[in-house]
Amino acid sequence: MIELRPFESLGAANHGWLDAHHHFSFAGYHDPSRMHWGSLRVWNDDTIAAGTGFPTHPHNDMEIVTYVRKGAITHRDNQGNEGRTEAGDVQVMSAGSGIAHSEYNLEDEDTQIFQIWIIPEKRGGEPSWGARPFPKGDRAGSFVPLASGTANDNDALPIRTDARVLGATIKAGESVTYSPSAADRHLYLVPATGKVQIGDVEAHARDGVAITDLETVTITALEDSELVLVDAA
Repeated sequence: MIELRPFESLGAANHGWLDAHHHFSFAGYHDPSRMHWGSLRVWNDDTIAAGTGFPTHPHNDMEIVTYVRKGAITHRDNQGNEGRTEAGDVQVMSAGSGIAHSEYNLEDEDTQIFQIWIIPEKRGGEPSWGARPFPKGDRAGSFVPLASGTANDNDALPIRTDARVLGATIKAGESVTYSPSAADRHLYLVPATGKVQIGDVEAHARDGVAITDLETVTITALEDSELVLVDAA
């Protein structure tokens, strides 16, 4: 199954400082048909105005992956962690038994992020945070694990769930193939930029594509494209 979820069909809320688009039910947006995709619970496409951001607030029992598409985001939390994550890089927060954090755009331009929440396998545990760069050149032509709960993905940021967040860049006319560990896995693909073809489905930048019951997925770039893919139980 391949289901296109066009960007225009997503839930949306513009708060002035935050222009948010929700692939799944979130905050004031509720769609019973888009509550989650396997253990993938949230995929928010957020544009945060310069000098603004999310003030300190709590989370627990969620794996939160932030993929920065443009600008940078600055993280602080009550565990003493602090860091700035730039475009193309990734940060992961395992909320565990509870963490309070803020996320601010301290830049002089808009920051654009994908905020991805995945349900952990177990509740509780010590909260943690980490970030690292993932140069786009290293992802050319193939998917690279960015965050993962799979033991073999040693270079990825760790998450506490049976899921992978992967990134790839492909040039127009090129293809990339991904094979999940089982056909019943829940794959969710969003082109951060560009336009791609998956089977008979054509997806534009920021569209969502929900995929399951396929042993292999081939994605062909119709334009130079930057891809983010979640593989979840």
